[in-house]
Amino acid sequence: MRPDDLQSLTLPGSVSVQGDLVLVNVATPDLTANAYRGGLYRVPLDGSGAQRWTWAERDLAPRISPDGRWVAFLRAEKGGKPQLHVMSATGGDARRLTDLPLGAGVPVWSPDSTKLAFTARVPEAGRYGVPIAEGEEPWKPESEAPRHIQRLDYRFDDIGFVGDRCPRLFTVDAVDPAAKPVELTDGSFDVADPAWTSDGTALVFVSDRDLGAVETLHQDVYRVPATGGEPELYVRSKGIVAHPVAFGDGILFYGSEFTGVHSVARNMSLWRYTDGTLTRVTELESVDCERAAGAPVVTDAGVLVAVRNRGAVELRRVAVDGVELPLAELEVLAGERAEVKSFAADGDVVVAVVTRSDNTGEVVRVGGGELTSFGASVPLRPSVELTGSASDGYPVHGWLVLPEGEGPHPVLLVVHGGPFMYHGWGFFDEAQVYAAAGYAVVLPNPRGSAGYGQAHGQSVVGGFGTVDVDDVLSVLDVALERPDLDADRVGVMGGSYGGFMTSWLAAHHGERFRAAWSERAVNAWDSFSGSSDIGWFFTEAYCGPSLETQRAMSPLTYAEKVSIPFMVVHSEHDWRCPLEQAQRQFVALRRNGVEAEMLLFPGEGHELTRSGQPRHRKQRFDHVLAWWGRHLS
Repeated sequence: MRPDDLQSLTLPGSVSVQGDLVLVNVATPDLTANAYRGGLYRVPLDGSGAQRWTWAERDLAPRISPDGRWVAFLRAEKGGKPQLHVMSATGGDARRLTDLPLGAGVPVWSPDSTKLAFTARVPEAGRYGVPIAEGEEPWKPESEAPRHIQRLDYRFDDIGFVGDRCPRLFTVDAVDPAAKPVELTDGSFDVADPAWTSDGTALVFVSDRDLGAVETLHQDVYRVPATGGEPELYVRSKGIVAHPVAFGDGILFYGSEFTGVHSVARNMSLWRYTDGTLTRVTELESVDCERAAGAPVVTDAGVLVAVRNRGAVELRRVAVDGVELPLAELEVLAGERAEVKSFAADGDVVVAVVTRSDNTGEVVRVGGGELTSFGASVPLRPSVELTGSASDGYPVHGWLVLPEGEGPHPVLLVVHGGPFMYHGWGFFDEAQVYAAAGYAVVLPNPRGSAGYGQAHGQSVVGGFGTVDVDDVLSVLDVALERPDLDADRVGVMGGSYGGFMTSWLAAHHGERFRAAWSERAVNAWDSFSGSSDIGWFFTEAYCGPSLETQRAMSPLTYAEKVSIPFMVVHSEHDWRCPLEQAQRQFVALRRNGVEAEMLLFPGEGHELTRSGQPRHRKQRFDHVLAWWGRHLS
């Protein structure tokens, strides 16, 4: 895979099924238009091949109605925001249901297949292109009134300021062509993950504790009548909540447990709330539900959830009446040595989008194999699993993606972000591009990563730069035992926490590397705590409240120890790891005489490498390959 091959990738996303109708949205980066294109595909259950079903600029998030008659989805016209549409399940023209200035969220069908619920951010008058009064010209951003900020949680990366456009809960009649969306909440608090109750008379949703009266990391589940009314507390949770779904007279949801600001590196369990009783269904330590793969799905045979497990994201079945079930007792349906990206079920038909290191993703039927061939568009390299031990005897784990040829190959050590994330068995475009350019790519999952038990993730709390460093270097050593890798030509790179680790390794173990590429990094915890959107809690949760301790864990503190060539890479609109983190590191290195350079991407946030503008993603790859071509040739 080369940088230009970005525009050849076919990436399946969200899947839905009712009866014999299976729909999935597919996206492809378009370098010429600098946009993402793609429509909905119908996937026959007989494996005869996916067929394009819609042909707009970009359609996504298909949701088939419970009676199988209708399909709701989001459509983004050229240059516009995603708006809610509905069409017959037999095909035909789509009917637009919303015209909201900032677009609509993912639709959720009512049990009787007549209504849809969704969330949408509604801007204040005079902001985000909305005029103050009807008929007036919209204000330009530079002419807007000042923001009067009175909270710590006033902005979020890749969204921006949030207090002046809180998401609201809407419903809309999907059958009546004259129906208009109805607001059920007033925008004075956040609303997320709406779901209908089993009888369709009410909706539940996630919001900050006490409806966001004060800054908090705790979330609860609230309930509001479908006809409108005041929201009421429905479930008081133990921490963070995601994806509630109806379950008999109660609900199921994902949730973590913590106190105060100590929300980091916490496994997401499946919880059940019935008859006023809250029960943890899956074991806290061993089971970590992947909420990014979607909500739990209730079937007659059990509840389907996606679980993070040693670099895999597996679709597992959970007993409905279970209590504290460990990972070993959850049946695996799909995703072994792979990653499940989304899943759905209707009766005994279970489908999922599954990706592997050498495949961008296919729709599979559980028990029936692959139904599509989306991942064949670009030739990709497989992963080799790496296992070994750190210096203290702790087991280490990671992957190696090898280029073609006998070697010895130059090596790139690539550290993931988070740190409570993971490298895995799924498709990773960066590893594929580097391998195609001739580099052996080492992908470690050190202590602090997700998918190895909560204790593994918690082991770096208060200990950045200790056991995580040992694990990263130990995985590298395991790889370098191979004769087809060149131990004298090794570079280190990573983003976010991976950028932190790159800066740290360059200062403390620089003799092992020819050069470094540190991207969207945390370099100084003292300023991060006040400049990052999550800094007000994240710094203390991982490093503690002491400024002395924070500085001891900051790579910037040791910048004078760096001597290898060093590239600092950042996005100008990154609010997760703000630009000042890059600037401080760059200035310190240059003043110390290091061969340091800085690469800045305008208009991008923290997610540049995953969802940034296609042209910027391609340009970044070009710069990466040019940098390593200079220093590892």
